[in-house]
This record gives sequence, C-alpha cells and structure tokens, in this order.
Amino acid sequence: VDVHDRTELILHIFERRAVSFEGKLQVELAQLNYMATKLVRGWTHLERQRGGIGLRGGPGETQIEVDRRLLRERIRKVKQKISSLSNTRQLNRQHRQRKNVFNIAIVGYTNAGKSSLFNLMTHQHVQADNQLFVTLDAKTRTLRSDQLGSITLSDTVGFIDDLPKPLLEAFASTLEEIKHADLLLHVVDGADQQRSEKIRVVDAMLAQLGADNVPTFLVYNKIDLVDHEVVTLVNEYAISVTQASGVDKLTYDILAMARDRFAS
Repeated sequence: VDVHDRTELILHIFERRAVSFEGKLQVELAQLNYMATKLVRGWTHLERQRGGIGLRGGPGETQIEVDRRLLRERIRKVKQKISSLSNTRQLNRQHRQRKNVFNIAIVGYTNAGKSSLFNLMTHQHVQADNQLFVTLDAKTRTLRSDQLGSITLSDTVGFIDDLPKPLLEAFASTLEEIKHADLLLHVVDGADQQRSEKIRVVDAMLAQLGADNVPTFLVYNKIDLVDHEVVTLVNEYAISVTQASGVDKLTYDILAMARDRFAS
C-alpha cells in the first residue's frame, strides 16, 4: 500500500488534473522542488555512517550528489520553460492594458463552482466537475457587450487551506494574473457549513499574492441548496449557477463597473 503525506497527495491530484503544457510544467516543478527536500531527508541515515575525522566520505555520498545535480538541472530547465510562458503572458497583459480591456478574474476555494459560473457567463463548456482542483490552467474568454469595450473573464485554480509551498511557488506566474485584474469574483459555496473559514483562507491567499486591494464581488453560489433565506449586502450576491438564478444582477453590476472604467 502506498502511503502519502498531505503534500504528496495534493501533488498527485494536481498531476492527474494537469492538461495543458504549462499546467504539466508547473506541477512537475512543484514535484521536483518537493523531491529535493525529501531527497535530503531520505539520505540522512547515511550521514551517521560517515565516521570520524580523516574519512573521505561515507556510503551514499556520491549518489546523493548525483541525484541533487540531476534534480537541480531538471528544475533549471523547467523554470526556463515556465519563465518563457510567463513572459508571453506578460506581453499579452500589456497588450490588453493598451487596448483598455476590463479584466475580471474568478477566484475562490476549490469546488465552489467557479468553472460553472465561468461557463454560464461566457457560454463555454470547460470542464466543471464536482471534484477538487478540476481547473489548473487559467482560461480567459471575452464577454460580449455591444455598448462597452472589451471585457475578459478568467477562471483560475482553486485555493485550499495551507496550500503546499512548492505548488504556490510553481503556480506563481499563473496566479500573478489575479493581482492585475480590474475586478475579482470571489465565489463561495453558500451551502458549505465552513464557508466563513474558507472565505478567510481565500482572503489570506489573495493578500499573500498582493491582490487584497483589487475590487471584489463576493458571490454565494449553490443557494438552491440552502434552506434559510440568504441575506446579501453591498458587493455580495446570492446565485445558483445550476438554476441560472441571481446571475442577471451580478452581470448588470459588472457591466456598470466596466462602464465607469471605460468612461474614465
């Protein structure tokens, strides 16, 4: 029976979900960085066999150095490929800024319904299953508006409490898009009993990414599964993607904010 710790389990799930070339590279980088730490720990028992002063080295010392060198070389190559893709994304972002494009990013805890909302608003059919981390690759589509300029909507990777550091570092270039957005749609599973805690986790992640000052609409999804009445406040929305209810008001307010942006 294979035994995995929490980080290994999450990395394994990410590996199974990765579809695009960039997504696979990011997951591989996270795995390599994690393997580097495990490699050191896995060979510590040999350090005790090195003996006293005058010995040139203990058993396994040569092999671990070879493994470390191979890992460093592979990490370097993967980082170079990711950096190239990141530069392309930055050029695209600069192009959108010159064209005065209004950018919206959907964020939230994993499995809150982000991709389902993305599909509903953009009339797309991206994968949106009831599973953890279905979306690893940021997907961007254009919202049609005859009266306004260009509006883009991006679906992003879902957050989780205590996201392993190797994953956060590997997906840094993709998550950077969030802090450059003009508006965030923070999607919450309204039927989740732990929704307040998960909102806190996402807010903390956004602060860590430098996106805590980006204007945000808090969107409570799955209200069709809630028995009690849902009370919404300013910049809060209660919707059901499966029943396509409550989305009209959200879309109206998004267009109003974009109109103000284009007017200025």
